[in-house]
Order: sequence, then C-alpha cells, then structure tokens
Amino acid sequence: MDKNILDQYIDACELIKETEMEILRLENMQVQMAQDSVTGSNPDYPYEQRRFKIEGVIFSCGDAVRLDRQRKILEQRRQQAEEIKAEVESWMNGIPIRMQRIIRYRFFQELTWENTAKKIGRKATADSVRKEFERFFCEN
Repeated sequence: MDKNILDQYIDACELIKETEMEILRLENMQVQMAQDSVTGSNPDYPYEQRRFKIEGVIFSCGDAVRLDRQRKILEQRRQQAEEIKAEVESWMNGIPIRMQRIIRYRFFQELTWENTAKKIGRKATADSVRKEFERFFCEN
C-alpha cells in the first residue's frame, strides 16, 4: 500500500457523503407536488361557477426511467468508494498503532506535521514524526 491510497481514502469518504446527498436529491425529485385551481361549472342545472383544486406529482414515466438509471450509477459510485474505504481501514488495522495515529492525524484530520507531533506527544517533533512516517512507507 502506498501513500496515494491515503489521499484516495479521504476522497472516497467525501465521495460517499456527496453521493448520498445526490441520491437523496433524486428521491426528493420524485415526490414534488404541484397544485393549481381551475374554474368551471356543474354540468347539470343550476349552472353555477365553481373553483376546483387540482394537484398531482410532477413526474413522468420517462423521468422515472432516467432517475432510476442515475440512481444506479450513483449506487455503483458509492459502492466503489466504500470498497476503497474498507480496504484502507483494513490495512490500517494491520499496521502499528503509532503509525495509525500519525496517519489519522496527518491525512484524515489534515493536521500539520507540527500539530501531529503535538498530538502524538512523548517529545515528538514535526521532523521526527515525518521521518518516522517516511521510513514506514519506504520499508513497506
């Protein structure tokens, strides 16, 4: 596993959130209601004018097919992103805990090396933590 997969992990997590929001937007499109009123009269005597309220869903069969296709594409996108996320999380469980913490702080929380070193504690410096990270990836 290389360092690029860590960037992919962050992007995969964001893509999952964005895709879920897009799926929700698609679902909301299917339930939009329209209301209007028309005037008319009774067909029988007395012919008095009345207002009739009409309402319905703004959605056609063609829209349903198109939105279903988009939803399937979004589901595939989310599934691929979840696979990358799961792969990285599985890999993370197999590396030393200290390295897990460094990666989480530096890449997932996007802290600077200085702030990562402060969170690691035990007299760690920005340079020592960065070198430890680089050595880890050079060996693996």
